[in-house]
Amino acid sequence: MNTTKKERIAIVTGGSRGIGRAISERLASDGQTVVIAYANNAAEADKTVESIVEKGGKAIAVKTDISDEVAVSKLFDMTEKDFGGVDVVVNSAGIMGLNTIANFDLNKLDQIIRTNIRGTFVVDQQAARRVRSGGAIINLSTSVKKLALPTYAAYTASKGAVDAISLVLAKELRGRDITVNAVAPGPTATELFFEGKDAETIDRMAKMNPIERLGTPEDIAEVVSFLAGPARWINGQTIYVNGGMI
Repeated sequence: MNTTKKERIAIVTGGSRGIGRAISERLASDGQTVVIAYANNAAEADKTVESIVEKGGKAIAVKTDISDEVAVSKLFDMTEKDFGGVDVVVNSAGIMGLNTIANFDLNKLDQIIRTNIRGTFVVDQQAARRVRSGGAIINLSTSVKKLALPTYAAYTASKGAVDAISLVLAKELRGRDITVNAVAPGPTATELFFEGKDAETIDRMAKMNPIERLGTPEDIAEVVSFLAGPARWINGQTIYVNGGMI
């Protein structure tokens, strides 16, 4: 680990569970100080912080509603005050709801839009204002967009917006030496993925890629780690991390 990497400060939204937790732990192992923004589950956030600290890393957890611009501004204020700046922002927070378009609950659609689209936009807005030169902004998308699976319309629509935000922001930050990319996981073994799926569906989705297994949160964290550190010439891209599924 070099000195520059050790001095980097990362904010990870949704960093207490699943893919977000793996990303938080990986960035901490890379030498970055990690500020974990979580929505409600303080116990899981604390466990993630404890896991990082036990391994010699640095991390804190901050309860934050990512769709609330005041709360997100305070998150960045606190990070700058306590650690001196922000170098990496990873938008991992997101929610999912599955049903056909004909039967989808529009209240749930509003929740998905508020978290996945507005939340990403609000966090990226602060990141665009505050991330230091040499930094990276990484938004979590999904590989399911390309599959057009029935019942995934609301979720994939929200993640299509994430891709668009990422590409536009990369161009808006011209001259700042800040990269902006989206990472689109395939089916990944997390609590969010398993929810509401029977064993047959899980097995079928696991075999959709030539490697014939589900991704792990660590698979996704590996790519985020690359984009958050040494990958200075990858910018304005959506990186599909799915074992060759599509």
